[in-house]
Amino acid sequence: MALILNEEQQMLREAAAGFLRDKAPVSQLRELRDSGDPLGYRPEVWQEMVNMGWTGIAIPEAYGGVGYGYTGLGIVLQEVGRHLSASPLGSSVLTAATVILQAASEQQKVELLPRICSGEWLLSLALEESGHHQGCKVNTSAKTSDGAIIINGCKRFVDEAASANAFIVAARDDSGLGLFVVAADLPGVSVQPVSMVDSRNSATVSFQNVAVTAEQRLGAGADSTAALQASIDISNVGISAELLGLSQQAFELTLAYLKEREQFAQAIGSFQGLQHRAAELFCELELGKSMVLNALQAIDDDRPECALLASATKAKLCEIARLASNEAVQMHGGIGMTDEYDIGFYLKRARALEHRFGDRNYHLDRYATLSGY
Repeated sequence: MALILNEEQQMLREAAAGFLRDKAPVSQLRELRDSGDPLGYRPEVWQEMVNMGWTGIAIPEAYGGVGYGYTGLGIVLQEVGRHLSASPLGSSVLTAATVILQAASEQQKVELLPRICSGEWLLSLALEESGHHQGCKVNTSAKTSDGAIIINGCKRFVDEAASANAFIVAARDDSGLGLFVVAADLPGVSVQPVSMVDSRNSATVSFQNVAVTAEQRLGAGADSTAALQASIDISNVGISAELLGLSQQAFELTLAYLKEREQFAQAIGSFQGLQHRAAELFCELELGKSMVLNALQAIDDDRPECALLASATKAKLCEIARLASNEAVQMHGGIGMTDEYDIGFYLKRARALEHRFGDRNYHLDRYATLSGY
């Protein structure tokens, strides 16, 4: 398949860019941070996203979605990255809905996915237990007692936990790795907000003797490791799309600054050293665009190399985002280090996204392992 967007996808990108520029720009993220907003996003803006069908972009029409596939969702996430727009789109739609699509039974999909599409339910995956991503390795337990399943454990870096109606909790039971839909208001569920460098909503969520039923376990009771890993791979490609968007915007803001900032009576963009650095970054961004689109198309086509492409893409986009954000701050000079300018927000968001579901080193190692090294 050609690595270009079709007419429908281009229209989606233009619509997303216009909406986010007007309704959820970087200035809104700054306001949310400065006000200490407990949700970390504007509910009315999120409702407009729901009304536009963004919550169902990657969900098949049979479950209430619009069936644009992950390429469509990736296009929107790229624009989200450009504007640093805060919403539960990543946690509830990219990750949680994907876990349900990969791991749930048909009956569970029919029950849960339309509620995500309608915006009725916000879900978040509760997976990580340490300071860095460890794949599907979890210690949270799910033990059967008196006909109920009792969950005990603590999850870190749970996105949008403050607004989540329920969590998809990864826990070990007698069948191996299980995924349980746990309502946020159940006795024993405790949410402790965590201040993140990118000013986005995250939390540590504790589960102490939380009782659920067998019906709340996704799937037919079999080990869900493969389904969870496939979901993480898809999420990493979506995260890569967001990293690409923020990298492109950081680059464009820097180019504009190089053209307007003067030293020695000439624009600093005329200095050959800065031109070389900008040209190198431009080439890296072009490569990143191709890798992200190829990985998104591979997911929609269900190609066998999806896992390999996911790690390759995430590793490369982590590298590109770090380069783009570092160069942006450096070429802005002293003001790039101040809070007055927005460029620092891109660097902070890049750092947070790099570590979501594995950083560059993690995915380079995984790529090598999958390739037989």
